[in-house]
Amino acid sequence: MSSLDAIDRHLLAILQSDVSLSIEELAERVGLTKTPCWRRVQKLEKSGIIRRKVALLNAEILGLPVSVFAQVKTDQHTPEWAEAFSKHVEQLPEVVDCYRMAGDYDYLLRVVVSDISAYDRFYKELIRHVGISDIISNFALEQIKSTTELPIPTENPE
Repeated sequence: MSSLDAIDRHLLAILQSDVSLSIEELAERVGLTKTPCWRRVQKLEKSGIIRRKVALLNAEILGLPVSVFAQVKTDQHTPEWAEAFSKHVEQLPEVVDCYRMAGDYDYLLRVVVSDISAYDRFYKELIRHVGISDIISNFALEQIKSTTELPIPTENPE
C-alpha cells in the first residue's frame, strides 16, 4: 500500500486496540458507512499491513509467569547453520520472540516458561540441537510495559 490516509491510520489504531469490534462499530468510530469501512480493512489486510488477528493471552494466569531474555552467540556463521537454528527455534513453543542481532550477541530470544526448571529443560533442548558458543540468560523481575500496538505515524513517511 503506497499511502495511508487519516482514516486508514485511525482504523489501524482502533484495530490494534480492539480487533473484536464489528464492522458497524468500526465504521461508526471512523465516520464511514459499513461497506467502505469493510473495503478499507480488506485492503489493509491484503497489503500485509494487518498481518493477522489474534487473542492476547495472560501468561501468568496460564501458569507461565517467567520471561527470560536469552542472548545467543555462535561461532558458526554459515547460511546452513542459520537456517538450522531458525528452524529449530521455530519448533520451540517457549520462544515467543527471536531476533537476529547486530552487536556482541547474534540472537535475542524471549522465552516464556513456568519456572526456572522449565527454562533449564528448554536450555538443554536448545543446545542439544544447534551449535552455540555462548548464552546469557536474563530473567525478567517485573514487566513494566508490554504492548503489541505500534505507533501509527500521523503522516505518510517520504
